[in-house]
Amino acid sequence: MVAPYRKRGAGPADLEAVPENMVGELLSGELWARPRPAAPHVVAASSLGTKLGAPFQFGDGGPGGWWILHEPELHLGPDVLVPDLAGWRRERMPEPPETGAFTLGPDWICEVLSPSTEVVDRTRKRPVYLREKVRHLWLLDPVARNLEVFERGDGNWVLIGSYAEDALVRAPPFEAVELDLLVLWGKTRGG
Repeated sequence: MVAPYRKRGAGPADLEAVPENMVGELLSGELWARPRPAAPHVVAASSLGTKLGAPFQFGDGGPGGWWILHEPELHLGPDVLVPDLAGWRRERMPEPPETGAFTLGPDWICEVLSPSTEVVDRTRKRPVYLREKVRHLWLLDPVARNLEVFERGDGNWVLIGSYAEDALVRAPPFEAVELDLLVLWGKTRGG
């Protein structure tokens, strides 16, 4: 296991030097690198992407009109971030860019929390997402088995819902479809 690390005064060359078995992000001139996530994190992120992708990206049982992407590399001003999931309304981004980097801030972001990322996700990345006018932010914790849903308010994030364990959720911007949180923890109802 490789430990997470942080380097101040970092730039694009430092980000490019991050080993492939790690995820690197550049936030306010600091390089943050961490190992690839553990299974509960991967299960939660993959399950959420699947559950939202069908109705919102593909229109299967839902309204469509979105791009729901797993670990896009966001180049937002001086910061390079890799959220677990991000979504863009197709009216704002009709097609994904041809390059590997996205420079248009998403409409929705979900960070899946883990012990090695929670502090960075909550204290370093949230302000960048607010600055870039991301409208909706979800923080999903597969260990505590809860989901926090935020909307951008006047200069801050407003918590509009906190859901736990086995809740059935209709949360903005995806309230058109009910989300069963049990699925995100690798469980099923009655099983």
